[in-house]
Amino acid sequence: MIFKKDIGLLVLIVVIGTIVAVINPRFLLPANLSNTANQIGMFGIVAIAQAFVILVGGIELSAGAVVALLGVLFIDLIANQDVHWGVALALVGGAGMLMGLLHGTLVAKVGLQPFVVTLCALLIYRGAARYYTEDATVGFGFGASFPTLEWLMAGRSEIFAPLARLFGHEGPTIAVPHTLIALAVVTVVAGVVLHHSVLGRYLFAIGKNEEAARYSGIATVRTTVAAYVICGGLTALGAVLFAMYTRSISPAVHGNFYELYAIAAAVLGGFSLRGGEGSVLGVVLGTVLLQVLQNLVNLLGIPSSLNFAVMGSVILLGVLADRQFAEYRRRSLARRSRAEGAPAAPSPAAAASTERTGEALP
Repeated sequence: MIFKKDIGLLVLIVVIGTIVAVINPRFLLPANLSNTANQIGMFGIVAIAQAFVILVGGIELSAGAVVALLGVLFIDLIANQDVHWGVALALVGGAGMLMGLLHGTLVAKVGLQPFVVTLCALLIYRGAARYYTEDATVGFGFGASFPTLEWLMAGRSEIFAPLARLFGHEGPTIAVPHTLIALAVVTVVAGVVLHHSVLGRYLFAIGKNEEAARYSGIATVRTTVAAYVICGGLTALGAVLFAMYTRSISPAVHGNFYELYAIAAAVLGGFSLRGGEGSVLGVVLGTVLLQVLQNLVNLLGIPSSLNFAVMGSVILLGVLADRQFAEYRRRSLARRSRAEGAPAAPSPAAAASTERTGEALP
């Protein structure tokens, strides 16, 4: 499903990409495009995971710590414990979903604030990863090789080569990272779930108005928990991809601020932090925009320490744009209602006052 926001974001990506290419032609080099696509694939999966939670009005601040802890466990299982990588992948995926189940239960059933639950989880998982490794870097031993796993998780394929040969091009083509292919699969599945399934309609309804969704017969607790479970499972997949990409993990810093990248991508993609809005395609486009901006910072020789400043600015601008878009939409609905002779929709302030006191603002 394509929204107006998605089209606008796509145009912005094209404009910025063109500017970057003009400033530094190295941006269009096949190697740079392939590396950027690899980053988009890994961060995009974590961003889609975050989007499921944001959709129901929640937040997942422990994503980076989950990536670190599950990445450490995955490497240890296959490199040191001689566990088959397929079994290790299933165990790590199950662990991620269990984490999501715990977070969702504490938020939806116990009634704790998502910010508090996931912030505590961030500290717990980061500390657990450092304790498990005794604060040492974990990686594959010398000579350790898992060819099938490495090809699946970190490999690249020239999938456009047959098409290029049809046009007479016999040289090398852009190697598409398998992480980007994984992101494409996740995007399609998540898009079907969110925009073409009953579960997706329930998630949007809860994000819009949880109380109204409950009165309409939706099992809000189970649906909210399901959103966190999906988030945990996708984050676990991202953890494995990052682990195979880096091939070594320092638990003190691995995954730091990944949750902010994911939140920024979701907000840029049209997901409102209030919940109930957004599209999966928008999240992917938001991830692309962030990675293009980061690539611009690197190609221009700007200190990498400013990456976080860029991310913070992007999140702020995204939130401001979301607020302005919501106000613009409310005014448009009000004008349409007046034109049709129906009562206009109340302003956010009036609606909030009515909800608190039962009396509308004058």
